[in-house]
Amino acid sequence: MQQRQRILIAGGGIGGLAAALASAQAGWQARLYERAADFTEVGAGVQLGPNVVRPLQAWGLQDALQAVATFPEQLAVRSAHSGRQLAGMRLGRSIAERYGAPYATIHRADLHGLLLRAVQQQPGVELHTGHTVVQHRQEPGGVALQLERAGGGGLLDVAGEALIGADGLRSRVRAQLLGETPARPSGHLAYRAVVRQSELPAALRSMHVTAWLGPRLHVVHYPLRRGELLNVIAIRHGQAPADLDAWDHGANAAELEDALARTCAPLQDLVRAVPQTGSGWRLWPLLDRPPVAGPHEMAGGRVALLGDAAHPMRPYLAQGAGMAIEDAAELQQALALAGTEAAQQLRRYALNRWQRNARVQSRSRRNGLIFHARGPLRWGRDAALGLFGERLLDVPWLYRGS
Repeated sequence: MQQRQRILIAGGGIGGLAAALASAQAGWQARLYERAADFTEVGAGVQLGPNVVRPLQAWGLQDALQAVATFPEQLAVRSAHSGRQLAGMRLGRSIAERYGAPYATIHRADLHGLLLRAVQQQPGVELHTGHTVVQHRQEPGGVALQLERAGGGGLLDVAGEALIGADGLRSRVRAQLLGETPARPSGHLAYRAVVRQSELPAALRSMHVTAWLGPRLHVVHYPLRRGELLNVIAIRHGQAPADLDAWDHGANAAELEDALARTCAPLQDLVRAVPQTGSGWRLWPLLDRPPVAGPHEMAGGRVALLGDAAHPMRPYLAQGAGMAIEDAAELQQALALAGTEAAQQLRRYALNRWQRNARVQSRSRRNGLIFHARGPLRWGRDAALGLFGERLLDVPWLYRGS
């Protein structure tokens, strides 16, 4: 019996776990190394378009997704100033029939958890926490990865036929592969909160995805955990505090309420209700990189990048986690190619992914300009939404997949 090839994966977030699952299903042995002491995921909600749900279904995760996700029936776009609906789009059964899979909303921790459980059930997968990437070295026939073990455990050297850097925005694998180029501040700040719907006034509860568009800001909210929770994200233009680690997040509520002072009463009511439920706003400066310029920015030799390590993007197309999952699905196809060396498999992966990722990055940036438009551009946006409605909100090129 032929021995399985070994793939090393740096990072145990959503992208890293998806890569481990995809690699195992392609017949590889996967060793995953996570810096944190435990496999946990911070953050709030994630939107999963049909293009993302389809790979999860292909990995046998439909039942697990159904148990924890919400499947909204409607997307509504409203004016943050007047509160009136500018346009709407049918989700639910309608979008599932158009694209072969539903539109889902899910807590990031729940998505991470279902991927972790799926990976743990795969034969030939090893998961290691408390290991920080130090460096990697490509060699004839393989790649060597050096890690530092937590708690003074010293250095560990491991080897495999390929290495996937899924270690996030500040990827150590990327830094060595492409050079030290820090992600750039976008000039946008995100305030995120998750509240129990039962603790909100009835008028503020929702089972739909709603986006409120205003000058230099917007707010999005949608249900999580089959409607038990409401995820609320407010994004405005602004600069991050110099020392975010020392930042008093208790001041976020007043700062956000001040930024939304000229918006409509229902939106202000929702923002004010968040701290009243006992939940707090967490501030997240948004960082990104320029769109991927070519396949060389996603793979070189026996090393490839995946998810935010390769293509961090602004959230205005709700595809950050989605593109990491799409990456993993394409990685599975590449790794399953028989009789092909690992470097060529990763080259194929990069060739098949870089243009789509670059397009999503570019469109996300453009959507931010449209969402936060002022003056004539805002009037034109509102008129176009009123005229074209669902045809403008639907994104066939995205939801049909690459």
